[in-house]
Amino acid sequence: MIGQRIPILRFGSSLLVSIQVDMDDQMAVLLQDDLSSAIVASGAHGVLIDISALDVVDSFIGRILGTIAAMSRILDAQTVVVGMQPSVAITLVELGLSLKGVRTALNIERGMEILRANENEGTTDVDDA
Repeated sequence: MIGQRIPILRFGSSLLVSIQVDMDDQMAVLLQDDLSSAIVASGAHGVLIDISALDVVDSFIGRILGTIAAMSRILDAQTVVVGMQPSVAITLVELGLSLKGVRTALNIERGMEILRANENEGTTDVDDA
């Protein structure tokens, strides 16, 4: 698994990341770095991260998702996380991780709708309420 990277695909004005493997800390940091470079290189306004294959998310991975969302906002892109398993949601709540600034959706289709709606409104602001 050393050096393994998670693919980042361009989909219109958004980037799609589908995490299909159990992510370790090193892979999460690589994803954060790769994603920031991809946002800048592509000029993407949205990032959709599919975590439906993840059964477990620890506190480090949860914080990385929050960091990715914050970094994306600074680079003028909104992050939507889709496909969260109930066990992952429960774990994040139990760990006290609210993932501030991260929009969520049940599936990729709904996540893309959120990104398209925000792009049409010309905003990447996230409601923190």
